[in-house]
Amino acid sequence: MTHPVQLSAVLLVDRDGALLLQLRDEHAPNYPNIWGLPGGHVEPGETPEQAAPRELLEETALRPDEPLRLFETQHLPEHNLVKHYFYGPTSAVQDDVVVGEGAAIVFVAAGEVFDGRTFTPGTRQTLERFLASPQYAALAARS
Repeated sequence: MTHPVQLSAVLLVDRDGALLLQLRDEHAPNYPNIWGLPGGHVEPGETPEQAAPRELLEETALRPDEPLRLFETQHLPEHNLVKHYFYGPTSAVQDDVVVGEGAAIVFVAAGEVFDGRTFTPGTRQTLERFLASPQYAALAARS
């Protein structure tokens, strides 16, 4: 049995309570043209906590305003994945985003997150839990 692939993903919330979502491009090796969150593989010798801000910076050119905190870890044995979801605030706006990977990276209002979007495995469920969480409520109340 192979060890599951470790991924870190970032739930980044702007001052208006919008979440940063990423549309994978058609050349993505897995789940092309599907929505997800900025993030990626945990590299050898790296912790999930280290991978999250590194991936965010590589894919968006953004840094969180505070250290990212773990929201949840999700085990997806049917996909041989373990996904670590981290969350944090940003004062960045859409014009600050640089699309370093994917077809699009956009801040989306909480009420529009699920409108017509198909998500990578496990992401929709985590987004539903996050948007209903006290962690999200605290970040959204910063504006």
